[in-house]
Amino acid sequence: MISRVLVANRGEIARRVLRACRDLGIGTVAVHSDPDTGAPHVREADVAGRLPGAAPAETYLSAERLLDVARRAGADAVHPGYGFLSENAGFAQAVLDAGLTWIGPPPAAIAAMGSKIEAKKLMAAAGVPVLPELDPARVTGADFPLLVKASAGGGGRGMRIVRAPDELADAVAGARREAESAFGDPAVFCEPLLEDARHIEVQVVADAHGGVWTLGERECSIQRRHQKIVEEAPSPAVGPELRAALCEAAANAARAIGYTGAGTVEFMLAPDGRFFFLEVNTRLQVEHPVTECVYGVDLVRLQLEIAEGARLPDAVPEPRGHAIEVRLYAEDPAHDWRPGSGPLHTFEVPGVDAEFGVPATYGLRLDSGVESGAEIGVHYDPMLAKLIAWAPTRRAAARRLAAGLRGARIHGPATNRGLLVRILEEPGFLAGGTDTGYLDRTGLDALAAPLAGEDAVRVSALAAALAAAAAERAAAPVLGGLPPGWRNVRSQPQRRTFEGPSGQVTADYHLRRGELVSELCPGASLVSATPERVVLENEGLRETFTVAAAGDSVYVDSRLGPVEFRAVPRFTDPSDQLAPGSLLAPMPGTVLRVETGPGAEVAGGQTLVVLEAMKMEHRIVAPSAGTVAELHVAAGQQVESGAVLAVIEGTIG
Repeated sequence: MISRVLVANRGEIARRVLRACRDLGIGTVAVHSDPDTGAPHVREADVAGRLPGAAPAETYLSAERLLDVARRAGADAVHPGYGFLSENAGFAQAVLDAGLTWIGPPPAAIAAMGSKIEAKKLMAAAGVPVLPELDPARVTGADFPLLVKASAGGGGRGMRIVRAPDELADAVAGARREAESAFGDPAVFCEPLLEDARHIEVQVVADAHGGVWTLGERECSIQRRHQKIVEEAPSPAVGPELRAALCEAAANAARAIGYTGAGTVEFMLAPDGRFFFLEVNTRLQVEHPVTECVYGVDLVRLQLEIAEGARLPDAVPEPRGHAIEVRLYAEDPAHDWRPGSGPLHTFEVPGVDAEFGVPATYGLRLDSGVESGAEIGVHYDPMLAKLIAWAPTRRAAARRLAAGLRGARIHGPATNRGLLVRILEEPGFLAGGTDTGYLDRTGLDALAAPLAGEDAVRVSALAAALAAAAAERAAAPVLGGLPPGWRNVRSQPQRRTFEGPSGQVTADYHLRRGELVSELCPGASLVSATPERVVLENEGLRETFTVAAAGDSVYVDSRLGPVEFRAVPRFTDPSDQLAPGSLLAPMPGTVLRVETGPGAEVAGGQTLVVLEAMKMEHRIVAPSAGTVAELHVAAGQQVESGAVLAVIEGTIG
């Protein structure tokens, strides 16, 4: 029997494992890097061990440090979560060599699937359909389009789509760099690109006594940068016969490598109904909650019990209903998926029925690694949380999930919340058209548009101005009880200017004897205004706006959609002005490459600097044609968000 588990991970998956351990009465040990000292998973564990430093290589990827904490804390088992060392056969073996229980598949099974190149050969021998492997040095014009993939990769890192021969060399070089950085292995290979295919995966659970469960399929086709953002079970494209074939292939794959524990066999499903092996994830998947909801199981609990030697019951659970999960990321889809960092002032999702577990009945589930007041750093993946809706039907799940996202209060770095809502409400999605080309086909411009339209932005700016005036009156040393915006003699209107989603918005208004006069919302009257809540009435309908200020940021939430403003000061400091044409770092990161120099002529869209942040490469491009007048960075340099990278003359600043 396991008595104390060290969770070798962070964020929401660490919290998920801790919850399962508590339910079983198992003691827990958390680990944390220096930036994660105050993280929720640290607080929730019985014991927490520090991993000095911030970079993954010296913290969560350090097997030596993890095992040292396990020894000192008296842990007798290790759960790796997902990511980091979860699919590292060497770490799994080191855990066993230290006399601890490894909560995962045997090291040999991990090693067999650790190289995608070798895994495909093994699966072909087991009768599982596979796509042909292409050597990057031997591809011909007939092989395009193709996909470059990291042999040791996952999560979209080290992957590139190539449609023409002249793009191949750069794609292979970039994939190798990213694979080396993320996995320590630069090996890559190519395979045919299946256009309009679906990403389908089967959940497998196997014990050490020959028992194998397959818990249906998940659809994970909606992806950005080859990373999933929407997952669901079951797939709208899979019927009973195809499901049976997929599950049989997945079970054969698990048996071929002597698998135990929870794992996932991934396939690509072509439009003609053929499917091909993609990879085996020898760990728990990020999207495991949708399977848990539909099948009524606790996959982490099963992992723990199987590690203790338990047998799976003979009867496989029956599915019920439909579940959809979305991944909430700190990133801006409208600006090339730019990751965000900084303080997360507010994170609240009303109406959640369960956290890290299956709701008692159909409902909304939240698995989150953050809470209000968290600091979103640059060292780790930008995922904040997963929100899951489980309902009797697919459309009911989509509606409940969209409503949950709309009602959330998320104040801080930009997120993909608006994109997720628009996907869940988009007719093509609701009709089941969710192949891997969904984002390109539907149009990212429309999907990434703000939830609040221009009319909503204007009235939200008025609410922000009224709340700010109320805050100033409440803080006034005398006559603080007067209504906000009150004047003894009416002259000029009250005026506040904000920087909004589409530029500056000026809120002008008069207040006299309770009457509100403002061009931003003609005909509206003020019901009440406090620093946190403004109620307006228009044509007999009342609208409530919640307002929160943090520094110079103002966040307004209402049924019309969330809006973030920045207060524009009446007077600006001349030292804060930037030279025209200044190109700024959109996020903190490390300069990987500088692809230009002072005096160089550049074209619009040309890459000037490549930054690495949150495990991915980000290209900084010239907004339009011009000349590099100044260059302020060099390869290897660390830069902060907003730092001037270069100054381009002849372009719009």
